[in-house]
Amino acid sequence: MNPQPEPIGPIPHHDVVVIGAGQAGLSMSRQLTDRGIDHIVFERDTIAHEWRDTRWDNFTLVTPNWQCALPGYRYDGPDPDGFMTREEVYAWVRAYADTFAPPVREHIAVTAVTAAAAGGFDIETTAGRLHADQVVVAAGGYHTPTVPRFAERLPAGIRQLHSAEYRNAADLPEGGVFVVGTGQSGAQIAEDLHLAGREVHLAVGSAPRVARFYRGRDCVAWLQDMGHYDLPIENQPGGLGKRENTNHYVTGRDGGRDIDLRRFALEGMALYGRMVDVRDGSFLFEPSLEKSLDAADAVAEGIKDSIDAYIARAAVDAPIEPRYQPVWRPDHETTVLDPVALGITSLVWAVGFRTDYRWLRVGVFDGEGHPCHNRGVTGTDGLYFLGLPWLHTWGSGRFAAVARDAEYLADRIRRTARETAAA
Repeated sequence: MNPQPEPIGPIPHHDVVVIGAGQAGLSMSRQLTDRGIDHIVFERDTIAHEWRDTRWDNFTLVTPNWQCALPGYRYDGPDPDGFMTREEVYAWVRAYADTFAPPVREHIAVTAVTAAAAGGFDIETTAGRLHADQVVVAAGGYHTPTVPRFAERLPAGIRQLHSAEYRNAADLPEGGVFVVGTGQSGAQIAEDLHLAGREVHLAVGSAPRVARFYRGRDCVAWLQDMGHYDLPIENQPGGLGKRENTNHYVTGRDGGRDIDLRRFALEGMALYGRMVDVRDGSFLFEPSLEKSLDAADAVAEGIKDSIDAYIARAAVDAPIEPRYQPVWRPDHETTVLDPVALGITSLVWAVGFRTDYRWLRVGVFDGEGHPCHNRGVTGTDGLYFLGLPWLHTWGSGRFAAVARDAEYLADRIRRTARETAAA
C-alpha cells in the first residue's frame, strides 16, 4: 500500500490549542477570547459530554449550586442552595458555550503533541496536523477506569462494571450487588442501589467523610467563609500530597444529606473491610472495616471542630448542634466471602481512574505519569494544564475555582506571547 502523500502547502497554525471542551476547556476559551488571543479547542467527543455520558442517572453535584461559576457565567437558577442533577449540569455547561461561541472542533481527537524544533508544538489530530505556539491540556485527570488485576478471577457468573459505566439499579441483573470503594462515586452508588431496594454489599476503603450540614448551614458554606477553598495546595497540610487524596463522601441528593455507612448497615447493607483479592471464587478482605469507619467519622468531626473554632473566633450567631454518635458498630470482621452462595450477581468497581497522557510526548511527567506543574504551568515553555484536581486549590478541579485558574493561565499565555514576539 502506498503511503498517504504529505499535505501540500503550509501546516495550519494557531497561537494556542486547547485540548478538551469540558468546563475547563471552555473556561480557557472564554479567557482567551476576552483577550483577543487566537485559539482553537479540540474535543474528541462533544462539548461537556462527560457530564452526560459518565455519570449515573441519579447523580447530583456534592457542592451547592451557588458555588458553580465559570468566567462571566454563574448559576442563576431558582435553587442556589441545591445541587444540580446530571442533566442540569450538562445543560448548564452547554448553555455556557452558547454565550460566547467558542471555536470548538468536536469529534476531533488529539493523537500526538510534540515540541517543535523551531519552537512551539507540532500537533497531530484525527483531522490532520497543525502547529501551535502554546498548548493548554484541559482533558481532566480521570482517563482510564481502574480495575484491580484480581478482577479477572471473579466467578464467571458475576457481571462486572466500573462506576463510569453504572447508570441505574434496573440495568443490573437481579440479585445482590457488590460495590467496591467508598470515595464519592462508590458511596453514592451504594446509596443509589440501597434506595432502589437492592441487596447491597459494600467494601469500605479509607475515604473520609464530611457532614452535609452543621450548625444551621451547609459545611461547604462554612468552609468557604473560612477561606479553606482559597488556600493553595502548598499551604495545605500534606502539601502536594493532597493531589493523591480521596474526596470526602457526602451527597447532594434530595436536597443534600450525610452519607452514613453505619446507618446503611442498620438498614441491611452488608459492610466489609478493604477488598484485597479473589481466590478460588471467594472475596478476601482486610479486617479494616471498623478502623475505616472510625477514621471517616474522625475526619467529619475534625471539620466540625474547625467550624466551631471559626464561629467562636468570628463571634457568629449560630445554633448549637449535638455531635454525631455512631449508630452501629461491626460485631465481627468478615475476611472471606463466597459471593455465589450469597446470591451476588453483579459488582461495581468504584476504585478510581488513572491518567493516560501517552499522546503528550513532552517530558513533563513524574514517575507515576502525573504532570509536574506549578499552578498549571509546566517546565516546558508554552505547555499548561487546567482543570486538574488540586491544580492550585481545592476548587481547581471543580466549578468553584476553574475560572480563577483559567484567568491566571490566560494572563501567563498572553505574557509569554508578548515576550516571544519581542525576542
